[in-house]
Order: sequence, then C-alpha cells, then structure tokens
Amino acid sequence: MSRTWLKWMPAVVVPVLIASAAVAVPFAANAAVTLPTKTPAQVLALIAGEKVTALSGTLSQTSSLGLPELPTTGADASSGSALELLTGSHNARVFVDGTAKQRVQVLDRMAERDLVRNGSDVWLYDSKKKTAVHSTLGERALGTSKPEGSIPTPDQLAATLLKSVDSTTIVSLGSDLRVAGHPAYNLVLTPKASETLLGSVSIAVDSETGLPLSVELFARSQTTPAFSVGFTKLDLGAPDASLFTFTPPAGAKVTEKAPKADSTRPTGPRSPAEKPTISGTGWDSIVAIPVDTSAAGKKSLSVTSSPLFGKLTTNATGGHLFHTSLVNVLLTDDGRIFAGSVPVEKLQAAATAK
Repeated sequence: MSRTWLKWMPAVVVPVLIASAAVAVPFAANAAVTLPTKTPAQVLALIAGEKVTALSGTLSQTSSLGLPELPTTGADASSGSALELLTGSHNARVFVDGTAKQRVQVLDRMAERDLVRNGSDVWLYDSKKKTAVHSTLGERALGTSKPEGSIPTPDQLAATLLKSVDSTTIVSLGSDLRVAGHPAYNLVLTPKASETLLGSVSIAVDSETGLPLSVELFARSQTTPAFSVGFTKLDLGAPDASLFTFTPPAGAKVTEKAPKADSTRPTGPRSPAEKPTISGTGWDSIVAIPVDTSAAGKKSLSVTSSPLFGKLTTNATGGHLFHTSLVNVLLTDDGRIFAGSVPVEKLQAAATAK
C-alpha cells in the first residue's frame, strides 16, 4: 500500500487523497446472479486481461466520510467546490473511445461541467459559470488515457488499489453481483492489519470482460460504504463520434490555456530531507511529508489561514487533524504532514518519533 499512498498524497491538504480517485457511488446491484466458480486468482487474472477500449455509461458517487457540508457561496466557495466530491452524492456521464477520446459530464443541480478530450484538444466547460477553457496536450500527454483533472472510472481506481495487493492483504470472493445489468464477480480485499481504518474494499468485476464496474471502500466495523464509485448504466459499444466535438455555447467566456511543458519535474533531484518518507508496511503505513521551504510550499501553506481550513480540521496535540472514516491527516504546528488510514494516535507518535 505504500506506493499507493504516495500517489494519493497532494502537496498540502490531503482531503483530496480520496477525491482524486474518483466520482464515486451508491450504485445498486440488481437481481442476484450465479456465475461459474472462479478462484480469487482467476478473477485477478480476468481483470489483468481486460481490454475494453470503448464505453458509455452513467457513474453514481456517494461519499459518507463524516465531513461537514462544504460552502457553495462566499469566499471559500471555490475551495469548497474543489473538495465537493468528498461529500454527498454525485452523478456523471462518461464516454470513452480509445485513449484519445473521452468525455465526462458531471451533473450538478440545474447545471453541468464537461471535460472533453479529442486527440490533443481538451475543453473544460462549466454551464453555471458560463466559462470554457481550451488547452492543447503536449506530446508526452497524448499517450495517456485521460487528461489531467478528469474523473477516474472504477477500473482506474481498482488498478490503483490492486497494485498494492501483497502479503498484507486477504483476497477473497463475495457473492456474485449484477451491476448496471452486467453479471460480476465480487472481489474483496481485506487488510490483515488490525489498526487500519479501512475495513475492506469490494470490486465488482464484469464476468465477460474483466472490467471493474464498481469499487466500494468500507471503514472498519461499518456495513455501508464510506466511499464508492460504480456504473448505474453501461454500454460497451463505441459512443457517437459527435460527443467528442465541443463547441462553446453562445455567451460562454472562452479562455485559451497555454500547454504545459512535456516535463514539469524539477531539473535537480530533491534532497533526502525534502522527500516524503513511509513508515510501516501495508494498509496501516504512514506517509510523512517534510516542511516545504520553497516559495510554492510557503504559498500553499497559506491555506491554513482560510476559514474553510478551520471547518475541515480540529485542534489536536501537535497540530491540526483532518479526519475522515477512512483517512486521518495530521498537519503539525511546524508545517509537516502525516497521513494514513490509521488512528490519530499513530500519526502523533510518528510526528514525535526521533
């Protein structure tokens, strides 16, 4: 799980640690189904052999992480909007045709936000704000399956989790499911560690293609998912080509965004003192991010002065705590960050360890 934590860690406020992973879920599995018997290893092999390149469908997300409602108006509305996928339920339409054509429509109340990629062209449209941003992908990004900022589908979230399956995980099968009309095996990942906040992960795997149809994350001792993402409708045919052609509606304010350089990594290596470190192994490991003394780091730390920061965190010994049912994040008074799917006491112990 250690490398997965690093991929999920943002620079400062790690609420996004789960959000970057998805539009997520209260999907309902329909009528019971009985599939040919497979072992967990065979279902893992089924996922590994998945070759779906085109689909269209509707994703449903529900997050029940114990967070307060985020503001939709006022000075903190923009920050709240960035984190809104961490609360409540959300729906999105997803269209994919190969690695160079994707469209995601996040459906808000009386509005929608669209991300459309067609080759190197990417559009971001917000119907509520009446804004459209156009950018062009660099050569390196052309081979990626989705542009930066898009919402991952269940297969992408499942891939992130499955990369970390090792001896610290019990892999088993639950009862067969039917998700969005597709019969599916129910692959269950259960951490062996007794101190992790994560109780289990359930991945519904299409019995024909191996495509993950839904992912549910359960907090320990809870019977309903704390976070999940799944299809409520799914068609594995190629979407109409016109869906990937975007023209800004009349009245929309259009902004051209300069393409990023192919490589945004620093030219010089970071010193060992500046690199994140990991203590422990498996699902109860802890990621420690040292103080960022760069100008960008100092600017990002100004988030602690925001009223929204106060709403999302509580005072704790040694700093401030961002708490969810799946993840705890401790921001120490001296600017360090400790995060993990562990009780806050373990983060505090890591922060004071010599």
